[in-house]
Amino acid sequence: MKNSTLFLALGTAVLLTGCKSLQTPVPVVGPQSDLSALVGDWNGEYTSPETGRSGSISFTLQAGKDTAIGSVLMVPKAQNLPVTAGAAADRPAVMGSATQKPGSLLTIRFVRLEGSQILGTLDPYRDPDCGCQLATTFRGEFKDASTIEGTFNTVGSGMEHLPSSGRWKVTRLVP
Repeated sequence: MKNSTLFLALGTAVLLTGCKSLQTPVPVVGPQSDLSALVGDWNGEYTSPETGRSGSISFTLQAGKDTAIGSVLMVPKAQNLPVTAGAAADRPAVMGSATQKPGSLLTIRFVRLEGSQILGTLDPYRDPDCGCQLATTFRGEFKDASTIEGTFNTVGSGMEHLPSSGRWKVTRLVP
């Protein structure tokens, strides 16, 4: 049992390192005065009761930049892997048995900031259940200076995926 725990810990560390290096540039549009509210490192999660999926969100925006670095980790419901924001590593952690595959890394395509409102999209991606292509849009609002909460909607390219929605939340990490 101790060997499998060690294997999981090492596997999680490798996944965290890989996720950090796979984050992609995300254009962020809005007045510079609004963009300054997004400066920093953010971590959080999303859930969809409709699909049974959950995952983690992370992004970073440096002061004076109009491009953030970010990603979304989706864990398919069939894997039943809990996902948590890893406070110690400042990145998401994925847990599960050594035989389960990790989630899919999704790319945030675009973010627009208008006052306290955030709108954005993910790059199209394959649904792990039906194999069809999905498109996700999200919207959120600053609840305070270090918390953003919102909703997302996902539609599929075919009849095998019904439209679905969920909630997300990120918080700014304290350096």
